[in-house]
Amino acid sequence: MQAIRSILVVIEPEHSESLALKRAKLIAGVTQAHLHLLVCDKKHDHAGMLSVLKAALLADGYSVTTEQAWNESLYETIIDVQQAEGCGLVIKQHFPDSPLKKALLTPADWKLLRHCPTPVLLVKTAGSWKDKVILAAVDVGNADGEHRHLHNTIIDHGYDIALLAKAHLHVISAHPTPMLSSADPTFQLKETIEAKYREQCRAFQAEFDIDDQHLHIEEGPADVLIPYMARKLQAAVTVIGTVARSGLSGVLIGNTAEAVLDTLESDVLVLKPQEVEDHLVELATKD
Repeated sequence: MQAIRSILVVIEPEHSESLALKRAKLIAGVTQAHLHLLVCDKKHDHAGMLSVLKAALLADGYSVTTEQAWNESLYETIIDVQQAEGCGLVIKQHFPDSPLKKALLTPADWKLLRHCPTPVLLVKTAGSWKDKVILAAVDVGNADGEHRHLHNTIIDHGYDIALLAKAHLHVISAHPTPMLSSADPTFQLKETIEAKYREQCRAFQAEFDIDDQHLHIEEGPADVLIPYMARKLQAAVTVIGTVARSGLSGVLIGNTAEAVLDTLESDVLVLKPQEVEDHLVELATKD
């Protein structure tokens, strides 16, 4: 987060208060990152509004540029501009779709999360991050190389946000429930699963300097437990990661991130491993 030099801020003209811009100013105020404001619209001219926003930001000491663009779809426009401007973070306000619309069409924010090569911060709240909880969701039970790298990325970003917002980092990790049908006896007994998981967690805690008070180990599905814990801790931001689920040829965001997006009451930062980001950059730069 500290290394991000340029932030793409998606401005929604129909909403008078830009929550995305509010978060971008907070981050840029600490990191000195450049802000590139983008309106995605092919029908109406928003030059006047962008000019007013730019003038106000310049007067407050921010480095800022503006742009209005459109290419095929909202998510494609955002990614095109992100690539052209070299932005290391995309910030966008999240507007939940109705269940009916979601059943018929893939939500635009899901597409953005799936295809954007850089971290995406989806803003859902107007409240301050200061002195609040930043909740990082990890899967400690997955210790393969890709997940280990993702854990590093999630915890690093969690610490960064906690530092810049003067907030407190907490970590949640969900472990599987016992499965009587499992061929491996290890996964049949609750006590065995929990003991094995806590052993993995101790190694994780030692590596990332997370004490017992800031680590929450819960049994059950992650898409239920993450929103539950975020609500319980009144988290301001939930940091969640995703890996490629069906090979790099078909990069998909993990179902957990999509499932929790509308149920979380906090802002959501979604991260990917470097390998996935690199592949998405290749896809984005193809003609």
